[in-house]
Amino acid sequence: MSRIIATTLVAAPIEPVFAVYTDLAKAAERIPDITALELLTEGPVGEGTRWRETRVMFKKEAVEEMWITSFDPPRGYTVEANSHGMRYETLFTFVDEAGGTRVTWTFNGTPLTLGTKIMAPIFGLLFNGVMKKCLQRDLEALRDVCEQGETSGAAAG
Repeated sequence: MSRIIATTLVAAPIEPVFAVYTDLAKAAERIPDITALELLTEGPVGEGTRWRETRVMFKKEAVEEMWITSFDPPRGYTVEANSHGMRYETLFTFVDEAGGTRVTWTFNGTPLTLGTKIMAPIFGLLFNGVMKKCLQRDLEALRDVCEQGETSGAAAG
């Protein structure tokens, strides 16, 4: 699969934006495609935090376990998951820009098995546009939360 990049400009300062985007406890109520999210680790969100996320993908519910592999508040963090022979990595970056915060999600899928290596180019052609729309929809849902002033979050440094 190729790299997919989605971005948005949030009309709010970087620290509260980072807090909203990392508030996993409220993700299911803030992001329409997420139907459930179960934290699997205790404590503040940070490197090592794991969760099980249920979301609607391609009109079906999909459940994935994810974890944070790097955490650098308020500049960014990385989430990884392994599913169906693929390793997924998403880098979230936050940059002060034009009186607000530029949020960018960079999504990469790496095939791990022979089958996924063979099928990756085909799936990339079929699904990259759909995946970008999903990422953009998530970004915009959280942007709207920030811009409506609901900036309390669970992230700690």
